[in-house]
Amino acid sequence: MDLQRAAFSSSSTNPDRCVYDVFLSFRGNDTRNNFTAHLLNALRLRGIDTYVDNELRRGVDISSALSKAIEDSRISIIILSKNYTSSTWCLNELIKILECKETKQQMVLPIFYHIDPSQVRNQKGSFRKAFIKHENRFKDDMEKVNKWKAGLKQVANLSGFHLKKERDESKFINEIIQWVNSRVINLLHLHVAKYQVGIESCIQEIDLLLNVGMNDIRMIGIFGIGGIGKTTIAKAIYNLIAYQFEGSCFLPNVKETSTRECGLVKLQETLLSKILGDPSLTVDNDDQGISMIKKMLCYKKVLLILDDVDQLEQLEKLAGRHDWFGSGSRIIITTRDQSLLSNHGVASTYKVKILDHDKALQLFSWHAFKRNKPIDDYAKLTEHVIRYAGGIPLVLTVLGSDLKDKSIYQWKSALDKYKRFPSKRIQEKLRISYDGLDDNEKAIFLDIACFFKGKHMDDVIKILDSRGYFSDIGIKILIDKCLITIDWHNILEMHDLLQDMGREIVRQESPEEPGKRSRLWFHEDVRYVLEEDTATNKIEAILVDLPKQDPIRLSSEVFTKMKRLKLFINQNGCFSGGPNYLPNELRVLNWPEYPLQSLPSNFHGEKLTILRMHSSPIKELGEGFKSHENLTTMDFSYCKFLTKIPDLSRSPNLKELTLRHCTNLVEVHDYVGFLDKLENMNLLECSSLRCFPTRLKLRSLKLFELKGCSRLEKFPEIECKMECLIDIGLEHTGIKELPSSIKNITRLRSLYLSGCKNLVHLPTSIHQLQHLQNLWLSGCSKLVRIGQEVASIVSATEYEISTNSSISNDDCSSMVFPSLRLLELGCCVLSASSLLTRLNCSSSLRELNLSGSDIVIIPASFKRFVGLRKLWLDDCKQLQRILGLPPTIEAIYAGGCISLESFPQLLEKFRFVVCELQGLYWIRLSGCYKMLMNIGNPSLSERHLDQSNTLSIIYPGDQIPDWFSHRKEISKGNSCEMNINGPSNWNDIKGVLLCAVFEPQNPVPLEPNFSFRVRINGSIIPRGQSQAPLREERISHLMGLDHVWLLYLIVEPNILKGNSLKFEFQIYSYSMIFKSCGAHMVPFKHEEIRANPGVLHDDADLHLDIQLSKRFLDDDDNDHDGSLEKSFYPQKKSCSSSTLEIEIADLEVDHDNLKEALDLER
Repeated sequence: MDLQRAAFSSSSTNPDRCVYDVFLSFRGNDTRNNFTAHLLNALRLRGIDTYVDNELRRGVDISSALSKAIEDSRISIIILSKNYTSSTWCLNELIKILECKETKQQMVLPIFYHIDPSQVRNQKGSFRKAFIKHENRFKDDMEKVNKWKAGLKQVANLSGFHLKKERDESKFINEIIQWVNSRVINLLHLHVAKYQVGIESCIQEIDLLLNVGMNDIRMIGIFGIGGIGKTTIAKAIYNLIAYQFEGSCFLPNVKETSTRECGLVKLQETLLSKILGDPSLTVDNDDQGISMIKKMLCYKKVLLILDDVDQLEQLEKLAGRHDWFGSGSRIIITTRDQSLLSNHGVASTYKVKILDHDKALQLFSWHAFKRNKPIDDYAKLTEHVIRYAGGIPLVLTVLGSDLKDKSIYQWKSALDKYKRFPSKRIQEKLRISYDGLDDNEKAIFLDIACFFKGKHMDDVIKILDSRGYFSDIGIKILIDKCLITIDWHNILEMHDLLQDMGREIVRQESPEEPGKRSRLWFHEDVRYVLEEDTATNKIEAILVDLPKQDPIRLSSEVFTKMKRLKLFINQNGCFSGGPNYLPNELRVLNWPEYPLQSLPSNFHGEKLTILRMHSSPIKELGEGFKSHENLTTMDFSYCKFLTKIPDLSRSPNLKELTLRHCTNLVEVHDYVGFLDKLENMNLLECSSLRCFPTRLKLRSLKLFELKGCSRLEKFPEIECKMECLIDIGLEHTGIKELPSSIKNITRLRSLYLSGCKNLVHLPTSIHQLQHLQNLWLSGCSKLVRIGQEVASIVSATEYEISTNSSISNDDCSSMVFPSLRLLELGCCVLSASSLLTRLNCSSSLRELNLSGSDIVIIPASFKRFVGLRKLWLDDCKQLQRILGLPPTIEAIYAGGCISLESFPQLLEKFRFVVCELQGLYWIRLSGCYKMLMNIGNPSLSERHLDQSNTLSIIYPGDQIPDWFSHRKEISKGNSCEMNINGPSNWNDIKGVLLCAVFEPQNPVPLEPNFSFRVRINGSIIPRGQSQAPLREERISHLMGLDHVWLLYLIVEPNILKGNSLKFEFQIYSYSMIFKSCGAHMVPFKHEEIRANPGVLHDDADLHLDIQLSKRFLDDDDNDHDGSLEKSFYPQKKSCSSSTLEIEIADLEVDHDNLKEALDLER
């Protein structure tokens, strides 16, 4: 059923004026307490604001309040039931709704509830009987009755939903919700245009080409000249139909993006990640990207829009063939080149036409007068503008903004000026707006058109300011005149036509001689000028952006002729020679891989503002170079020959000093510590740095990075309050201690000290950092003191905390961190158990890493950390018991805890009964071969299933629980599929239990980690629903043993549908393979199953006795019968146990034969 037209006709509705999303019209006696109540509840659960009149009405005329509610609603839903027309109240509601449809473009959706639409349309059956009564009652007012009949017939002819008696009502309501939601609540809609004039008819014509209801795969091309509205139309279509697809992606600016480095690969990544909902997905090269698109999308119904395509290669690598995509897919391509579509075999195309006179008048008027028609005094002048614009939307928009708020005299002057320019090319028309700018605004516009489209606004402003422009006000005016835009990511954008116009203005400065132009950007012109030495003093700015890596044979004297050069940006050029002169007028010198070891001796750089020499062989700045007060940015990252940063006392305005990966840098001058305006100091991986300022007085510093400075042993004293600095990166430095003056960094939030192997202690003053939230100390192997805490270096056998132990204040002092949220202590020498008793951040701490520590017991008192969400205990080899965790815990990582034997809360959790750990969703017990795991059958639980969220665990084992209703042994591989019959009613299913047994394949793993993924009926379980299947696991923790992965899912209703289910398991690793997999449906009410045990029939084997083979037992245990049989439900002993138990406890097993010793047998 085509429901698009209602949406198309409403595209001009202003949603901000509506009070309600939906108004419900219904016959109370028919549906109030059943269908209407269910629909209302479903609407409100989705956050759809719905008006419903719950009063029992008598009389004829509706109230003014009810009439106002209809007017204030975006959508009216009319539930036409058997006795709807018997109520004159309902009929008057219907007439009011139709009035709003006509006057306010309100959407109307009829629901035919257990009646045929033809019965409504022709007024038969109960509808005829009702009207006979109305005719008798209102014989003196038959006009009213006839109006009701006409209105009812009009509603019956609208597209709507028909609920037949045999249909599932819940699914039917869900379809209505999806329809409403797509038109009201979808917050991910693309911004189309401020004034959407003239696109409705285009959308309706393209809708016929799309024919979304058909199950074939279609490519549709939208072509036309630049500025005609192709992108605007494509965005509007995307907003209207995207909800009908399993995945969708709008790829803007394909032409521009594909010209950048690895541009097509980035586009492929974006395409896949948007459609599959996986932002972490990466593509190595475009050939791999093609394979991934074909493989991952060939069974998926997708909507893909490729905007502004200009090369056949782009189509071949993004949407090469129809069969790359699943049935029902639609691919829409916008381009200026019609031949591109025919060459790619796109049969269905649509040419965007210019706007007719009336639409052009409306669009221009909205921009010029903020109304749909011109002010009377301007009517004739407006007609001149409309004729000149030629129906091109972009031209109408720009000129309308340009003439807004101008006098009639100014309009006449502007129109006279327009007539001097030929109308053959759009660029010439657009130049009219450019001519209305002052010199400052023109210069900014030309710089943006030539160099900065697609660049970050902050970076552009820095460069424009260095050029001496008033960039803030200038950019504001350009935005107001619709010449540029700033997107949500603060990226500066400009329409292609406007960019072409700006570049053409510069080209016309000297059409034949590029060296006589003010700006050079086109790679052929740049190469010609630099290699042939044809430069002149006209040149002010050069951008080197080459399409391929052919070196430029730079003439050493070329810059001597460019005395006025202010901007030189080398984006990707490689030079075979270097300059012996640089102009002293330079404001911006951005020259990565600068070919010489120093700047020219005659270059003083007095006016230089930005100096970037990334990846250059430079050793020194040059004898003539003197730092000056204009300098704000210095970047010498990856300059591996640079050894010293000189005195920068003459650069008091320096804000950024970036020296990342200067691996031979030994010394940074002391005065750098006193640059009061310095905001960013980054010395990442300067592995030779020894001499660093001993004192810091940097009030403006925001970023301070010393990570990887392995030879730097002393951290400087902080001599002033540094309130701007939030994070300090000191990982893997040689620092031995921090000064007590660290307290002066008063707003410090994160302190990174991981891998500081020489760090001995942290000062007492660290407790004065009231805002410290994150403290990384992992791998600090010599750390013995944190503040007042003195580490107790004791063995596991010498120190153990009982479950109710308390330590007096006399024994040690508390470590107070009032805001600490994350504490990393992995592989530290500090006694973890001692530290836990002293740590005073029980309410704020969210994440704690004790991996590799000596801790033996997590005591019950650990529950005092009431805010803890994640706990890392990986490789705590001596950990034996976990006696208590706070109820807030969400994830536990305990891989490689080879001594762990007891975790009572976990056993309770996996009986699927009421448990303290309500939020727990992930448990890693890989390699914990002494743990007793009891996996209870939730279908037989004595209490209601307590699990309301995803839950996943990995533990040693080699069996799917016997009570799983569906199990499958497979030949070894990295994927597994199961097809099972679904239940008679999906509403009875609370969740799904999935299980898989996997084993390491290679003695030496090919990669350190592996991860899982699950599909149900082809849908990947998303991160928000199930984080566990996507979590990476360490192969080293498996110790070469088989392991079990168990996953409990609450699955969305739209995934659980149909008569059967298809489960797909996949493991991402070359070193791991599946052995078996299983699935089990979990009902809402287990009491019904207990009352009728016959429903289990052959699907569940309740005899779960598991025995260890006697050859695995030591001689001292020969009297052990090997039985691990237990029962959680003693009153059901006739059914044996309902749990799977794996116990490998108190066994002394040779680790070399561990895999053999854990080979369980039935």
